[in-house]
Amino acid sequence: MSGLFETWVYLAEQPLLWLTLTVGAYALAHWLFVASQGFALLNPVLVAVLLIVATLLATETDYATYFEGAQFVHFLLGPATVLLAIPLHAQAKRLRRQWLPLTVALVVGSASAILSALIIGRLLGLEAELIASLLPKSATTPVAMGVADQVGGEPSLTAVFVILTGITGAMAGVPMLKALGERDSDIKGFATGVAAHGIATARAFQHSERAGAYAGLGMGLNAVLTALLVPLLVWLVGYY
Repeated sequence: MSGLFETWVYLAEQPLLWLTLTVGAYALAHWLFVASQGFALLNPVLVAVLLIVATLLATETDYATYFEGAQFVHFLLGPATVLLAIPLHAQAKRLRRQWLPLTVALVVGSASAILSALIIGRLLGLEAELIASLLPKSATTPVAMGVADQVGGEPSLTAVFVILTGITGAMAGVPMLKALGERDSDIKGFATGVAAHGIATARAFQHSERAGAYAGLGMGLNAVLTALLVPLLVWLVGYY
């Protein structure tokens, strides 16, 4: 056992271990998801996160050590987001014809996400800082954290809310829309992208490239609108 422990201590100091763990956890999670025929509660992101957290807790590894090794995955988020422009370009003609309904859906969806967070937070008696951290939860993480910092929230807490929102949207978004009778991939994709940013966008691509393209568009536009609406709302309700 002492030899095994020494081996683990050595490996834990190597950044490649945590990158390998991250990729391996997601690969296993994706295999489980496919094997279960797309069972919503076995969302690959959720399962991978749980596997990684369990490993970190079991090995008493702090997040800073883990991130030092896994930060290459974090770096790839930027290029991956930019690459969403490719399926968007493929749908350009269709998107131009639908600019009005998409604009209305964007405004309603973004405003609903922000106002629901405010109303629920107040009903629960949450402090102003906590509510401010919750308001941009439906925007992509970098934008949400920046907005939260601007309006007096806690960016690190906002990051948690954003991830939870994304995982929930990825698990429940499309099944809920199907249960409501919606079959149009454009609508399902755009709605989940607006409500639950990148994680739900990745899930939309598993349904179809068109759904993913619309989800990517919704994610990008909602990030811009959230950055405008949240500070305005916070100013109106007097949180500054």
